[in-house]
Amino acid sequence: MNSGKTIFSQLMDFLPVYEFRKCVERYKGNRKLKSFTCWDQFLSMAFAQLTYRESLRDIEACLRSAGHKLYHLGIRGGISRSNLAHANRVRDWRIYADFAQVLIATARQLYQGDKFSVELDQTVYALDATTIDLCLSLFAWAKFRKHKGAVKLHTLLDLRGNIPTVIIITHGRVHEVNILDQLVFEAGAFYVMDRGYTDFARLRHIGQSSAFFVIRAKRGLDFKRLYSQPVDKDSGIQCDQIIALSGFYTRKDYPEKLRRIRYIDAQTGNRLIFLTNNFSLPAITIAQLYRCRWQVELFFKWIKQHLRIKAFYGTTENALKTQIWIAISVYVLVAIVKKRLNLDHSLYTILQISSVSIFEKTPILEAFSAVDSEDQTIDDCNQLNLFD
Repeated sequence: MNSGKTIFSQLMDFLPVYEFRKCVERYKGNRKLKSFTCWDQFLSMAFAQLTYRESLRDIEACLRSAGHKLYHLGIRGGISRSNLAHANRVRDWRIYADFAQVLIATARQLYQGDKFSVELDQTVYALDATTIDLCLSLFAWAKFRKHKGAVKLHTLLDLRGNIPTVIIITHGRVHEVNILDQLVFEAGAFYVMDRGYTDFARLRHIGQSSAFFVIRAKRGLDFKRLYSQPVDKDSGIQCDQIIALSGFYTRKDYPEKLRRIRYIDAQTGNRLIFLTNNFSLPAITIAQLYRCRWQVELFFKWIKQHLRIKAFYGTTENALKTQIWIAISVYVLVAIVKKRLNLDHSLYTILQISSVSIFEKTPILEAFSAVDSEDQTIDDCNQLNLFD
């Protein structure tokens, strides 16, 4: 790497600028602009994410204090609160959503050979949603409860690398199960979900797409046991049954057979019941797949703790979605940098090092190698097992 470049510039060198320009052209993002282009906006917002800026005033003050370095950071337009606020308000958020998908595709290629706790050749996805609370008086368009605003971040996480492959931002009132209508299911892949996604008509569609699902069963499910398969109860599996739904509507929505597995977690003592349309994998593997679903919960916890997606720089829907998509882009960018530089550090450590050395003109490998991966704090190791 060029030692004459700042750490920020070296990080941004991993971005495919040509693909970004294609996204901008698709939505005519730079139309009639004389200064402060979409690229300037993206770099400013990425800087805010990497350095944990709290407001537009904060972003402006920090960037202006390094005014002589802005050109070398790649920012050509004038930095001001009004420029950034206007850009976040009016420039189509889909520019940054499409660019994030470009980065996601790159990251998935880099991590596709990685292993996770279950030995499977197929792709395994975890589907879940998290709620981001908003002040209703400021975000009147995001009404969730009578006196509360919110949006939901629906995420389909590829567990091989923990890369978010699909992200859908909706109002808080949209139920999670409706997102199944917007997904294109990959043949042969596994989709692991909590019981909030129980809708047998939609689950049947997953099977018709030649994909598999693993979902936790709701209480009080009406079913008829067709036959049971032998199990090793020492492994925690209590029963492995082939069933048919017997409820009037559930039988109509899902007339095929299902596999029902009851499992007792040795660590917590919790009894869990899973439903799946896969009849070939060992029962313990199905239970392990569901355990891996926790990675999506850790992903939500991580991005809320270490990226700016709980406090927003603008109050319009466009500004909110722009900020979230640029935050996701920064997350995926750091994952790409980690893989391409063969770094042993976690994402948390890489972000922390970047935040305090963003203006330094040090080769990026030298900056990250200054911290021994074995000396990471317990807090770092507990942030999540993502990329550790």
